[in-house]
Amino acid sequence: MITTILAAGGAAAAKDANPYGLEAALREGGLISQSVFSILVLMSIVSFYILFSKLFEQQKIINQAKRVRQTFWQSNSLREGAAKLEKNSAYKQLVDDGLEAQDQHAKLTDPVEAHDWLHGSLARSEAAVNSKLASGLAFLATVGSTAPFIGLFGTVIGIYRALIKIGSSGQASIDAVAGPVGEALIMTALGLVVAVPAVLAYNWLQSRNKSIAKDLSAFSNDVLGFLASNGAVRPVVGTAPKTAPLKTNTATTTAGQAGGVQSRP
Repeated sequence: MITTILAAGGAAAAKDANPYGLEAALREGGLISQSVFSILVLMSIVSFYILFSKLFEQQKIINQAKRVRQTFWQSNSLREGAAKLEKNSAYKQLVDDGLEAQDQHAKLTDPVEAHDWLHGSLARSEAAVNSKLASGLAFLATVGSTAPFIGLFGTVIGIYRALIKIGSSGQASIDAVAGPVGEALIMTALGLVVAVPAVLAYNWLQSRNKSIAKDLSAFSNDVLGFLASNGAVRPVVGTAPKTAPLKTNTATTTAGQAGGVQSRP
């Protein structure tokens, strides 16, 4: 009785097992399919790591920009304002490089315009920040463009194996080709699953980088204006909106005056 129950349970388990799943396809595909699958998984993991790490870096600079707008230009000098910023702030780096360039210009023996020297130094500092933000995005672009073809390579191998089985068996039965064809379709799907998020992440991060670069460029111009004018030029922060002057009712006043004149004897 127990033997019959165990045999029935084993038969049910064997019946419920999927012989055409991912594990079976990888086992049947051999080293090539397993290598393609491992490469795609690795590319996906690195892509998501770059996505989240870059989002963290971008949000950090965006928060720094908010603090700069609130407190920096209320300081009496650039050095005082820079002391209020975070140690590793991108905006503090711009200010420090600008002040260093101003000190270096006084030591130059070859005459160079102060504006050109300061502008070049601030541009290099700004480019360094933008380059750091853009690091890793090339990998996302590479994954987005190559992952479908890597999956297609696995597809080609799966179809090739299916054709070999058909040739060796002499007939195109479902049992002979279902495994290799299923493996081929799985590789195609994996390539798309890896590529599409990488492309979306690349475009999104690039858009955010452009917005950050715009804010950095505006701040760099403000610092340049402050340095070139010895503090006379700075952004206007927290000014109250101008109100239009009150207009007197000239018609009423004139009429009143006319009435007053007419009332005299």
